[in-house]
Amino acid sequence: QVRLVESGGGWVQTGGSLRLSCAASGGTSATYGMGWFRQAPGKERQFVGGISRSGLTTSYGDFVKARFEISRVSDKNTVYLQMNSLKPEDTAVYYCAATTQSSVAISDDEYDYWGQGTQVTVSS
Repeated sequence: QVRLVESGGGWVQTGGSLRLSCAASGGTSATYGMGWFRQAPGKERQFVGGISRSGLTTSYGDFVKARFEISRVSDKNTVYLQMNSLKPEDTAVYYCAATTQSSVAISDDEYDYWGQGTQVTVSS
């Protein structure tokens, strides 16, 4: 069973930055495509960004607008989400996910494994 653990969430003021990390464990030697989603209270889960298994391809939600960058450690199931120019509307629980798909997955039903989430709060 693959386990994903997120870290790096917290509180930041508007315009600030945070870097989220996610590491997979669980006795598998496979490399997964990885992604980040977020969910704010009362809202649906939203795709933030994804990276292919190779790390060569990325995709982002429309709202990101070059503020966030997803990256991964080569050949490792460790992924980062660098978030800059944060806004109060970015406040949400951020979830890491892993997929057996080699290409970038942008829909939550394409992902096989999920972390528990890390809270990001942006104050105005």
